[in-house]
Amino acid sequence: MSYLPIFQRFRQLLHLQRFRQVLQPRRRLAIFEACLIGLVSGLAAVLLKSGVGLLGAWRVQTSLLLPAWFVLPGIGLAFGFLAGWLVERVAPETSGSGIPQVKAVLARIPIALDLRVALVKLVGGILALGSGLALGREGPTVQVSAALASQLSQWFPTSPDHRRQLIAAGAGAGLAAAFNAPIAGVLFVVEELLQDFSEFTLGTAILASFIGAVVSRVLGGRSLDLNLTLTAPNTDFFVQDIPFYLLLGIVAGLMGALFNRGIITSLTFYRRSLRFGLPARVALAGLVSGVIVALLPLAFRDNTGLREILITGEASWSVAAIAFFSQFVLTLVAYGSGVPGGLFAPALTLGAALGYLVGMAEHSLFIPFGIASGLPITYALAGMGAFFTAVARVPITGIVIVFEMTTDFNLVLPLMIGSVTSYLVADKLVPGSLYDKLLEWNGIIIEKAAPPGGIMTNLTAKDVMQQQVETLDTQMPLDEVIQAFARSHHRGFPVVEDSKLVGIVTQSDLLNIRERNLPNDTALGEIMTAAPVTVTPIHTLSNVLYLLDRYQISRLPVVNGRKLIGIITRADIIRAEADHLNADDRTLKLRPEPSYVVYQTRSPSIGRGRLLVPVANPETAAILLQMAAAIARDRHYEIECIQVILVPRHSSPSETQVKTAKSRRLLRQAEVLAKKWQIPLHTQIRVTHDVAQAILETINEQHIDLILMGWKGNTSTPGRIFGTAVDTVIRQATCEVVLVKLGKTTNSPLPTAHFNSWLVPMAGGPNSQVAIKLLPALLTLGNQPQIRLTQVFKPSESQPNMTVLENSMRQLMRRYKLSKTILAVPIQADSVAQGVIKLVKTEGYDVVVLGASREGLLQHAIQGNIPEAIASGVESTVILVRSAINNKV
Repeated sequence: MSYLPIFQRFRQLLHLQRFRQVLQPRRRLAIFEACLIGLVSGLAAVLLKSGVGLLGAWRVQTSLLLPAWFVLPGIGLAFGFLAGWLVERVAPETSGSGIPQVKAVLARIPIALDLRVALVKLVGGILALGSGLALGREGPTVQVSAALASQLSQWFPTSPDHRRQLIAAGAGAGLAAAFNAPIAGVLFVVEELLQDFSEFTLGTAILASFIGAVVSRVLGGRSLDLNLTLTAPNTDFFVQDIPFYLLLGIVAGLMGALFNRGIITSLTFYRRSLRFGLPARVALAGLVSGVIVALLPLAFRDNTGLREILITGEASWSVAAIAFFSQFVLTLVAYGSGVPGGLFAPALTLGAALGYLVGMAEHSLFIPFGIASGLPITYALAGMGAFFTAVARVPITGIVIVFEMTTDFNLVLPLMIGSVTSYLVADKLVPGSLYDKLLEWNGIIIEKAAPPGGIMTNLTAKDVMQQQVETLDTQMPLDEVIQAFARSHHRGFPVVEDSKLVGIVTQSDLLNIRERNLPNDTALGEIMTAAPVTVTPIHTLSNVLYLLDRYQISRLPVVNGRKLIGIITRADIIRAEADHLNADDRTLKLRPEPSYVVYQTRSPSIGRGRLLVPVANPETAAILLQMAAAIARDRHYEIECIQVILVPRHSSPSETQVKTAKSRRLLRQAEVLAKKWQIPLHTQIRVTHDVAQAILETINEQHIDLILMGWKGNTSTPGRIFGTAVDTVIRQATCEVVLVKLGKTTNSPLPTAHFNSWLVPMAGGPNSQVAIKLLPALLTLGNQPQIRLTQVFKPSESQPNMTVLENSMRQLMRRYKLSKTILAVPIQADSVAQGVIKLVKTEGYDVVVLGASREGLLQHAIQGNIPEAIASGVESTVILVRSAINNKV
């Protein structure tokens, strides 16, 4: 048996895998796809232009050699029939302009848009437009390019949102290639198709449109529609022209609205009165168009040539008038039949004729008085933008298209005046986009105010990911990796090196490794899966779910650059969806309703600040209130005592009936203690969906200066450090936060508290100073309390720096008069948690006071949660202090 074919196949798969790994990061893949889309769109535009041009030139040449009344209708009849037959039999989706179909696909309407559609539109467009039907090739170019981009997104599978952006980029590239106007292509995507200004959408559209325009310009000439020579008269603009440009805008708006209604009427007439098949309808349109064109002057046999006559000032007013009315009728005749052709070119020709007529009218009025006036060609070019805007309802795109095709700055103001005026008039008379009305005529309605896509599009990976990630190091030996899997419930671990994600290892990898009989000291870096599939924090859940399904995996690392910041699993998405369903939030609001106060008592406000104490457990409430009273006496604070009642998310807190008897008994105990201590006490009971939310609302409403909360000491919630509510309070509360994990004795499993011996590890940060300031008040809870300040040093540090300890000791002795009870001694240990736990167990401290920042606490979730490790490792009371933060930061 020969292993050569198998080996070759393996090498092919390896090369393919490497190629996909190179392209996998979203930005690099998007750049590659945008460049490819621009290239194929430019080539498609050139091919369509060349095909229509060659067939059209042959038609015109033949009409000069043979009787035009026979040649033009005959060619229109024959080639129209072929185009209609091809469209009807192979791809009915290619009928008409093509832009409405693209818009429907972008609105997630199931309409085919693939290579088959692109090829049929290309060939059908050449046959129909080359036969003399008075439509344009810009719309077909847009659909062809969008179809090619859609096919590309199937060859390089990606998320649904990314696919929409690629299709829109293809449409923009098609328009840019058709007009040699890359900026207009981008604006058309933003203004008409997606209405999306995101960085990714703009980036792909800009790149694709630029490349498409470059390819079209290099291979197809300077412009598809305008070939102004250097000897053509220059445009001009005078202040006295402004009223006439306003008049041009009004007339263009009126005629544009009439044109749009005429398009719908023509379609309806063909469908209801001429019940033929598509080939017969297009053939009839070709026949009628040929007869009409044969009766017109020679210049009307070439639509592009006719437009050039108007914009170079060579036409008389009668030619311009005939051009407008004949083009108007011919367009309605052709488009209503369902021929694969667009409306951009007819709109430009109609606008040029209309503008030319207005310009000649002004010229005739001002010449007898010797007043300077604008040239008719300036009005012709401004009329192109105005009529295009009135038809397509994209004023910015209309202005930019004409400007980019002419690169004449004298046209900017005339274009702006005419286009904006025509847009306002046309939209007032016939509101809405023509493309939306064409879709509605076909029974497709795109909801403008459609609700968002739900939680899958409203939530991102950052909202749902687990921030506490268990990772493995690349140098970890194989036997330790196996032990890590044995100890954990996870089925995979990200592999990091210097906090950078370099790979991932799963249980499946271990099963494959076992068959290779690798030694136990094999480094993880040799067996992990390198360059894993990842997501960024801004990926929506729909994108995340797509990648999980696409690669048949159960977890995705979340990275910022290469730095690992979290992990998201299928379970996280299911949990988020379940929370959403439980909330029964039909308006897709992601936040629960505000909490509702059902009971409260108020005392005289005589304090300098307020201290908040949430109470929930009757067994710990008395001790927490005692600690709160000590702090309140020291700082002259009032106490706000809150009890929270949770209700299901499908119930409104303000409308749900709750029983408050137990809560009131608990608060009455607090009132008795406060009266005994002579401290002002306010109480309240809040009904809420979320404990943390109720606490944060109370902090803001009552202007709380410090919150004192109970804490279990550990949590089993994935991605949490202290627990769901406590984590949220630490991150978002602007006041000082004091967490208390009450100690336990071997004789009693219930929480107890002794306050005689205190251990305060110091790290030199601002929160350590907050802990120092809190000590004098808390020391009043004990009898002859003793304090030890300590700092943990690595065994490798032979001369520890005592500056922090000495400064803290002097501060306590000088400011708080505690000189007889303070001891400052450093300790050596491999880690802070190990050193503190060993010291507490050895010398039996009653209380450990820790200072930690909001950012530090969350960072410990990755590097080892020091506060949780200490709280879990000792039976003593642990107090965690976090300073107040500025909510504007």
